[in-house]
Amino acid sequence: MAPVGDWTPPACWYEPRTAKEFAKYMEDTYDSVVNMPGQHSYAKTSAGQTRQYYKDGEYKNYNLKKSDEGLWWVAVRDEDRWMEEAAQACDQPPAWVENGETPDLPNAVTPEVLAQLAYNQIRVPDTEVSLAPGGASKVNLPTWAWLDRATFKPVEVTASLVANGVNISATTVARPDSLTLDPGTADATLHPASGECGLNGSGSVGEPYAKGKAGQEPPCGVTYLRASGKSAYDLNATVNWKIGWTGTGQPEEQALPDGAFGDDQDVVVEEIQSVNR
Repeated sequence: MAPVGDWTPPACWYEPRTAKEFAKYMEDTYDSVVNMPGQHSYAKTSAGQTRQYYKDGEYKNYNLKKSDEGLWWVAVRDEDRWMEEAAQACDQPPAWVENGETPDLPNAVTPEVLAQLAYNQIRVPDTEVSLAPGGASKVNLPTWAWLDRATFKPVEVTASLVANGVNISATTVARPDSLTLDPGTADATLHPASGECGLNGSGSVGEPYAKGKAGQEPPCGVTYLRASGKSAYDLNATVNWKIGWTGTGQPEEQALPDGAFGDDQDVVVEEIQSVNR
């Protein structure tokens, strides 16, 4: 599911680690850099200087003796987006934050940030609408489209963070709001004309086709005005989702940017054959 508009979930953020976790993280990072075959000397030097700063410099042995007094906050990047410019924005070095203090870092994890990260993990069902009458569609005869309530329902993801007194969570919920049809050709009429089919009272979209309705205008569907020939039209069905979240300290649902997810379906359209006697 992709957000509608320019907004995207965070590509990087800052999250807390205990002194023991931070010490292991720094030592593992140092070892991987200095032992990497062909690694440049300046990279090894830089890794050594960073290690020394937190182990033997301003901080003594990664503050392990103060492990009950605070947490290290470190930058984390979305593994799927680490090459993006936005993922490189979290460039501040690890910071020690005493218990009860607020990290002075942009995008430090909060319930709202967790909600945005949960947004990125939402996986909605494939948008394959039911189409009828069955088989190939016919020129100038409406094709009915609908989605059953069983597959057209809310989806939610919960993200949480528990570490040395930090205990926060957020649940992000995506609720289906409407279905938008794109017939894949200008030679078609949409029903309704906007191509956007709203939810019924039952939570479904459109109305299943029934025998005897072939000539009726469907509440959701498309009428093709020209045959597809030897190929097929790509009918795109996009479900529009309303997104909101609740979490620690925020029991009232807050809005996040809407999302959309769509799939293409091949629709073969034939001319209606008639016999003249």
